[in-house]
Amino acid sequence: MSKLEYYARPLVAFDPYNKDHRRYYAEFLEYGGWGNSPVRFICPDNTGYDLTIMIRNLLVQYYIDREFGGTKLAKSRAQELIASADVMYKQAGLKRKEAQALLKPRRT
Repeated sequence: MSKLEYYARPLVAFDPYNKDHRRYYAEFLEYGGWGNSPVRFICPDNTGYDLTIMIRNLLVQYYIDREFGGTKLAKSRAQELIASADVMYKQAGLKRKEAQALLKPRRT
């Protein structure tokens, strides 16, 4: 591994749900280049687009989902979050019961 590879910015896939990634793209549009971005975005070969068009399409889909909600992707993501929240609430309830049991006086 060369020193250039070691010091290079890390490669990441663009995630429209990541606020930092959206900010990096906004900076790209403002300054006309990726020079200020601490990461390098990768573009899958099978999309048929270049990087900026791929990011734009992902952002359009993200904002449409955010505005109107009801797409299959948004519904499945919401169901996943609801299920994980339910599990966390159940675990928190069990811990709360354990804590209350520890506070009760014991007979000796």
